Amino acid sequence: MSTPFEFPTHSGPVPVPVSARVSDAERDRALGLLREGAATGRLSHDTFLYRMERVLVARRPDELALLTADLEPEGPWTRRVVGAVERMSAFTAKVGRAWRVERLPKLLLPQPGPHPLRIGRDPVNGLRLSHETVSRLHAELSLQGGMWVLRDLGSTNGTTVNGRRVTGAVAVRPGDMVAFGQMSFRLSPH
Repeated sequence: MSTPFEFPTHSGPVPVPVSARVSDAERDRALGLLREGAATGRLSHDTFLYRMERVLVARRPDELALLTADLEPEGPWTRRVVGAVERMSAFTAKVGRAWRVERLPKLLLPQPGPHPLRIGRDPVNGLRLSHETVSRLHAELSLQGGMWVLRDLGSTNGTTVNGRRVTGAVAVRPGDMVAFGQMSFRLSPH
């Protein structure tokens, strides 16, 4: 006699059903990883927006895993190795900057006088710099109220102090790195 219902027999492992939906907690975790990745510079703004949209429409956990696989927190060993490499890179960058800084030619601060020291390519300047990136009338340096002040005079290629572009005037002191166009100097007292 046969039964109206027959059950198939399996000799292998029983398949595990895949969750058809992503939970809110899983989606929030993925969005958190994306935000952290964007904040730390691991994702560009466009990539962040693209992945965020994909996370919001993802239906399965494996889709989320693909979108965040490169952002998963690292293990302690990886953090140590990456940290050591970052510290070594920072150290070599500092050594490189220090080496370049010390090799800069010195620009002696002038004796205080009634007129500022004009700097530029034109021969009438007190400090003539004959380089194509220096404007004819590039900048001026003067002592005002006991402080040295460097003023950019609308130069084409700019004036910088310690790597920052001067707009208008800025106070300077001995030891500062100043650049007129591509000509760099270290300010030095008399």
